[in-house]
Amino acid sequence: MESFLSELYDQYQMIMEGIDEQRKTKCDSVSVAIVDDEGVKFYGDEEGLYQIGSMTKAFTGLAVQKLISEGKLNEDENISDLLPGFSAYYDSEPVEIKVKELLTQTSGYTNEEIDYPSASSDMSLSEWAESISGKELKAGPGEKYAYSNVNYNLLGVIIERTTGKSYEDYMYEEILFPLGFYNTYVGVPDEGKIVLGSRLGYRKAFGYDIPVYEGRIPAGYFYSNAKDMARWIKIWLGTADIPYEYQELVDDVKNHLNEEGEYYSGWESFEEDEIGHSGGTPNYSSRMIFSKTENRGVCVLTNMNVAASTDTLCNGLFLLSSGKDAGKTATDVWTVFDIVFTYVSGVGILMIISLLFIKKRCIILGIGITALISVMTVCIIMPLTFGARLNDIAFIWAPYSFAGGIAVLTGNIPVSIIKYIITGKYENRKKAG
Repeated sequence: MESFLSELYDQYQMIMEGIDEQRKTKCDSVSVAIVDDEGVKFYGDEEGLYQIGSMTKAFTGLAVQKLISEGKLNEDENISDLLPGFSAYYDSEPVEIKVKELLTQTSGYTNEEIDYPSASSDMSLSEWAESISGKELKAGPGEKYAYSNVNYNLLGVIIERTTGKSYEDYMYEEILFPLGFYNTYVGVPDEGKIVLGSRLGYRKAFGYDIPVYEGRIPAGYFYSNAKDMARWIKIWLGTADIPYEYQELVDDVKNHLNEEGEYYSGWESFEEDEIGHSGGTPNYSSRMIFSKTENRGVCVLTNMNVAASTDTLCNGLFLLSSGKDAGKTATDVWTVFDIVFTYVSGVGILMIISLLFIKKRCIILGIGITALISVMTVCIIMPLTFGARLNDIAFIWAPYSFAGGIAVLTGNIPVSIIKYIITGKYENRKKAG
């Protein structure tokens, strides 16, 4: 008995150490659900509601599976037949995209916002689909995998057109309520305790709330809590009490995921028999992973966009649930950016102050050119790296320190120019005198 209690205590300590590591990212709210043979264990706030990001796709995917099972949809149907007037091109030639290519992320769309902008605040799902129609694909449909929110937002439109109901109504009536999800919401909840999202900035976390637009919900904007996510894990493990026809849908999805790297209906197949998915929005991150053959799964919900840290925490807890070494929590790219641009901001301010006292024109010119090259480099590289507009990166996704650092560096440019001109006039007067 003492040995068992000691082992249980050690496991608890390791879990809490993992959660503490996550908090070092400055994320101040972490909720965990662990499902195994002993039942369900929660750490953190099990009732608090988080955006679950792209884990939403599995709900959208299950809705599509239901329509397929009822004969209302077919995987091999062209979406142009389901969405009259919708078109796509590859190599400037019209091509057809099938429903299964949306489900498997092989449509030819990518997640690059520059090429395929997300819905704006005033767009319905259908209006957004019209704005995407006629775009050039990055690959021929069915040719290769490329993760894209476009695919699952289009599936949301197809659900609406096929059922004659809004995406929201269909999801509540045919998926969420029948499966017993009473703490999961299509978009922003109208009740319940929402855990406020946050955003990094100068090594601190700031409360950060963003609007949720209708045309983006099917791919990534459900809210849920650890309690409902534990039930979601149990449904996929086959241990939850749900109607038989829904269990058949779940089993059919799992049967499509047999080899590492396969993607289907909002889930990705990992090594061995593991299936999961991650989620990330500008102010939340999440991950779920479960075993197809063993009765265990883990979900982690956090209120900050630190996806890499959240992913490794979830993976570590999943390994821990099978008695393996959990490993260390990875440092997220935005955490690195925050550290770097916190220093950039400090150095930039020191450069501006130094310009007030420096009189050598060559040094002044050097500071100005350094600032100009730095700003130009960041403004060119960042959109290319993230496939998004610089404004979106700076003012929505990246830490506040990123925009602050760029602003300070930019400020060095006019200050350098002005000081360079002033010192030039001073030197000319000195020579003339």
